[in-house]
Amino acid sequence: MTPPSPEHAPSTPPPSLTEVETHGVDRIPDAERTATPLDLFRLAFGGANTFSTCVLGAFPILFGLSFWQGLAATLLGVVVGALILCPMAVFGPVNGTNNAVSSSAHLGVHGRVVGSFLSLLTAIAFFSISVWSSGDALVGGAHRLFGLSRSDLTYAVAYALFAGLVLAVCVYGFRFMLFVNKVAVTSATLLFLLGAIAFAGDFDPSYAGVFTDSADAATDALFWPSFFGAALIVLSNPVSFGAFLGDWSRYIPATTPRRRVIGAAFLSQIATLLPFLFGLTTASIIATKVPEYVDPAAPDFVGGLLAISPTWFFLPVCLLALIGGMSTGTTSLYGTGLDFSSVFPRLSRVQATVLVGVLSIVFIFVGRFGLDLVQSISTFATMIITCTTPWMVVMMLGFYTRRGWYDPEALQVFNHRQRGGRYWFAHGWNWRGMTAWWVSAVLGVLFTNIPGQFVGPLGDLANGIDIGLPLSLAVAAVLYLTLLRIFPEPRAVYGPQGPRLARTVDVPVPPITGPGTRADERAAEPSHR
Repeated sequence: MTPPSPEHAPSTPPPSLTEVETHGVDRIPDAERTATPLDLFRLAFGGANTFSTCVLGAFPILFGLSFWQGLAATLLGVVVGALILCPMAVFGPVNGTNNAVSSSAHLGVHGRVVGSFLSLLTAIAFFSISVWSSGDALVGGAHRLFGLSRSDLTYAVAYALFAGLVLAVCVYGFRFMLFVNKVAVTSATLLFLLGAIAFAGDFDPSYAGVFTDSADAATDALFWPSFFGAALIVLSNPVSFGAFLGDWSRYIPATTPRRRVIGAAFLSQIATLLPFLFGLTTASIIATKVPEYVDPAAPDFVGGLLAISPTWFFLPVCLLALIGGMSTGTTSLYGTGLDFSSVFPRLSRVQATVLVGVLSIVFIFVGRFGLDLVQSISTFATMIITCTTPWMVVMMLGFYTRRGWYDPEALQVFNHRQRGGRYWFAHGWNWRGMTAWWVSAVLGVLFTNIPGQFVGPLGDLANGIDIGLPLSLAVAAVLYLTLLRIFPEPRAVYGPQGPRLARTVDVPVPPITGPGTRADERAAEPSHR
């Protein structure tokens, strides 16, 4: 069964901004697919063209790199991350649903919960980063402008109000979120360009960092671990969108050329060099003028930024924090609420969004007031990409071996509380994809090495360099393709053209049974014996 491809443009007008979205993860009707690749670009870029991305951009300096070393690490992280991410955009238009549901085809009807779990972790992490960074900037800016006290109570109120605003936008749904991101893309870009003017006179690209000719041997030994650690922190930003791209691209018509959808996703991440470079540049200025704010023991990028900002830029900083934080927060939270409404069927999309939002707010307060904030961000972000990237590899290779062919009805079996179908495999689990994912994810964590923060049991085997991510990528690809060859999948999961790089076996497909099926309707009919 192939998804229908309308020959004419959708005629149904889009709902208003203030109309609460009712769609869960069921396939979006063709008539309601009114989004374009440009809309996907706006959402993905808007979600990263923010103050929280600036905070991630400051990490190369916090790790002791020079400006030019930090620039190289940033470019490496953004480009590699964009290349890993962009193919994940095609699942939405093809299947009309989000990526976690699409993963049913490769991990099994029940195995799709892996994507839901990963999206939850990602949402909590990046929603928290947006609230932390934006709340700190708003309180700091208000302190400099109006003398507002910088107490724990003030920060707590700012976090709660900001998180509440983000949650409200997510409750309204896709159209409202798209509107917010349209505003954010333009306004945040203008504010970043204004910041370039504000700091142009203080910027010195010769900032040397700690890895200089006079550094001792112990410091020099940390250079490559710090370089790759910084690149991985940057790379975590584009990879974090992997579980969410389908949430937005599912509104794009299935007939849209795939190269345009992939290109929009790729360019959206390349464009994030703007906030990344703003964070890198200002962090180098902070390290030069007020180095106490980049002290590894207690780094404070937001405080340092306010300390070096001219008075006239305080208000733009506050606006940037507000607008950009709304964009990042909504793109992180929306998709997870959407997906968990299918994992827990008693919850509507709105109820699931509120639940995930409340859990995230709890994490925000614990992380801000009970833990080391910078260490929490960097460690959590690295763990997420180490576990998410092999899941993405399985998805992308699965798409390639299936030639992009899927059965939309079979993808929805879990959401409808049914059983059977093409993707039932072994009691709802496709152990081939599951094995490739968890083995590579575990190996990635074991070999992770974040200097001074988290070192896996095998993290020192590569002279302190974090090889967890490239290792998990390679293992996931090789192991998954090997399992497909040795233990072929049923012929029925492939389309009319057959598989690529895989073998098949002819086995019967279990019929779909359960709520809403003909068998269920017949069972519910009264007996007339």
